[in-house]
Amino acid sequence: MKPHNPHPTTHNEVILKAENISKQYRLGTVGTGTLSHDLNRWWHKVRGKEDPYLKIGDTNDRSTKGTSDYVWALQDIHFEVQRGEVLGIIGKNGAGKSTLLKILSKVTAPTIGSIKSRGRIASLLEVGTGFNPELTGRENIFLNGAILGMTKKEIASKLDEIIAFSGCERYIDTPTKRYSSGMTVRLAFAVAAFLEPEILVVDEVLAVGDAEFQKKAIGKMQDISKGEGRTVLFVSHNMAAVKSLCTRGIVLEHGKVVFEGDIENAIQNYLEDQNSTAHRNWKNEDQSRPKADFIELLEVRVLNKEGAIAINHSIFDEVKIEFQYNILKEGEFFTHGFNLFNAENIHILSSHDKNSLTLKESLPLGIHKKTITILGNLLAEGSYKCSFAIMRYGPFHVEFHEMDVVGFNIIDEFGDKTVRGSYSGHYPGLIRPELEWKN
Repeated sequence: MKPHNPHPTTHNEVILKAENISKQYRLGTVGTGTLSHDLNRWWHKVRGKEDPYLKIGDTNDRSTKGTSDYVWALQDIHFEVQRGEVLGIIGKNGAGKSTLLKILSKVTAPTIGSIKSRGRIASLLEVGTGFNPELTGRENIFLNGAILGMTKKEIASKLDEIIAFSGCERYIDTPTKRYSSGMTVRLAFAVAAFLEPEILVVDEVLAVGDAEFQKKAIGKMQDISKGEGRTVLFVSHNMAAVKSLCTRGIVLEHGKVVFEGDIENAIQNYLEDQNSTAHRNWKNEDQSRPKADFIELLEVRVLNKEGAIAINHSIFDEVKIEFQYNILKEGEFFTHGFNLFNAENIHILSSHDKNSLTLKESLPLGIHKKTITILGNLLAEGSYKCSFAIMRYGPFHVEFHEMDVVGFNIIDEFGDKTVRGSYSGHYPGLIRPELEWKN
């Protein structure tokens, strides 16, 4: 007889569905004018009319001043999550990620729309959420398990695994108010993961844990989804973690879904919208120029093989990056530094201009240029960001280091001339040189 599986995986079984989710908040001092607004809402409801405040409200853009007392934290969110899927939710700060997770976790209700889910939902939204600081770690495990609908016997059967995974065994009978934030997150995650919810919702809180625990937690979430067929919703600004864990992603911007699809394309969509540009010009912006007392950066350009400014480049073509700067004081010796990062913010390479270190005479006053060339047939497909630094040696000192000065994309098209040939799937690796194969 086959063993009973309490959570059978059904192909294409939808376990969570968000339909037309919108969330509106009122800005300003709490309580001011809300009674009149509530009465107005009630009067419209009695007459069978729509809430009058649903028609007003600004988009949730934290960087601009609005014209309304109401703001839409989320607007018209639709998506489905299947059993065993790991959905990454990514976006800038203030995009609505945490609000969406709170609605999915049923911590708060949507203003419009509905959430349909099958099975228990365990949430890890903020450090210490659901913990009573006066209770011990052991008591909080039983409390959280009871909230999730587990029996005392079920919780006790998982207790040793939870304590071992959390690494808090020495302090398990100490009140959690004595725990550090890292210890609290360790225990909270262990409870949420081991008490077998059908849906596990995890916000950025894992960033509080150390590198060893983050790796351990991501491994556990992979086991939950692949081995146990459970569903995980994961929010993080760590694109490497999102990429390694998630199978699909949605990108939020100002409370709206701007992209939904496989995780590779979701990350690309998110990062390409981070004001990446192939040309930066500070010539008319004296105050904002990257500078030191003897040098200032004026312009940076990403050039294609024709010498034109371009953000998209073939995987076979070399990419040139030109830095133009102004020497303000003579008699200064320095060198240039360049760093390249990929879409997951992984540091691909660094380069220092060793020729500048051997100069016998300093550069004269005025404008100078330096150009570096990244060879074709080297980088993998994806988006890249560059930084530029001016440094001294003997002793080593960084005069300025400007991050994200320019960015560009490497594209491998299908066709006769392609590194990937007819293969259309995910091609792993940080670089993509076309190696020679011989018999």
